[in-house]
Amino acid sequence: MKEDIINNRINIVILGSTGSIGRQALEIVDKHRERFRVIGIAARDEVSLLEEQMKKYKPQIIAVSDPDAYREMKSKITGSCRVVAGIEGMCELSSMPEADIVLVALSGAVGIKPTLEAIAARKRIALANKETLVAAGDIVMQRVRENGVILIPVDSEHSAIFQCLQGENRFLKKVWLTASGGPFRNFSQDELQAVTVDMALKHPNWSMGPKITIDSASLMNKGLEVIEAHHLFAVAYDQIEVLVQKESVIHSMIELVDGSFLAHLGVADMRIPIQYALTYPERLESPARSLDFFSLGSINFDRVDCKRFPCLKLAYEAGRLGGTMPVVLNAANEIAVSRFLQYQINFTDIPILVEQTMNQHNVIKEPDLDTIFQVDNWAREKCLSMIKLLR
Repeated sequence: MKEDIINNRINIVILGSTGSIGRQALEIVDKHRERFRVIGIAARDEVSLLEEQMKKYKPQIIAVSDPDAYREMKSKITGSCRVVAGIEGMCELSSMPEADIVLVALSGAVGIKPTLEAIAARKRIALANKETLVAAGDIVMQRVRENGVILIPVDSEHSAIFQCLQGENRFLKKVWLTASGGPFRNFSQDELQAVTVDMALKHPNWSMGPKITIDSASLMNKGLEVIEAHHLFAVAYDQIEVLVQKESVIHSMIELVDGSFLAHLGVADMRIPIQYALTYPERLESPARSLDFFSLGSINFDRVDCKRFPCLKLAYEAGRLGGTMPVVLNAANEIAVSRFLQYQINFTDIPILVEQTMNQHNVIKEPDLDTIFQVDNWAREKCLSMIKLLR
């Protein structure tokens, strides 16, 4: 991004403009029209919303990954806007010459290739796609370093750590990732067996898409964040701790070698970290409300019970094994969560399926990108075959 870009309008590409992160990013654009211009948007198949966004923001290019939705969207195009298809179309968006920032807010491993294209084009990246770092973190971060790219995490926890680490990297002792504990933090094992989709979609503190909401309920989301933190901040897994902070006021902390702790506090509103990623190192007035300490009253902490929530333990295991094991963890979890959302399996089947898929995989160390995608497909098929046996 140009040195004086903050004094001009910043050209933004939003991959995943119809999802929760994408829509909140557009709210920030609405609040700061003098600062931001949307030049490209992408989504899977939400044609009606894409059409609304096209009319309002007038992007140069729209990418649609679903073939049927692509054809439908193409018939609705007006003006000079172009529609492109599939992963190739998203890669074209992420490397647009006019783009200053690429916000990667796609869900799933589909975000890997467009992120790498943005890195190759030396774009500034606001990363809200966990799977990119979970499945291909070694490759992605190596290319970030080689190309001198600024990559800002959008997750509230990683944004918090990124901000706390400014000027403190040399003195870091430990990273503390906070978790709300989800809606079932006080459930017994028997109560977890009876969890329904509707129950799992009601997060107590955050408003998110369905997949990440289920991951938050199972604590797999926090496990994926552990692997992300390992790659983003070059810290060993033994330096990453997770604790439950049910009010979601402390978004994460760092512990320094002299015994100091730096914490990032704020309301549970994703527009704050999204906006920070778009304006770094500057800050603008946020559409989010301010934190009211007098209403808050207290902040509570607790340990994670990995017996009731084994997904976190599985993520640590996958991260420590490294290589292709995090790919398997992520892919199996995506399949299991999708089938839970389709009422095909129970909530407690999710970690069982993930663990069984991991147990059947022989780790490949230092995989290339093609191997990562091959293992991703293998893990999905393996998990699906096990789900069929459950019925």
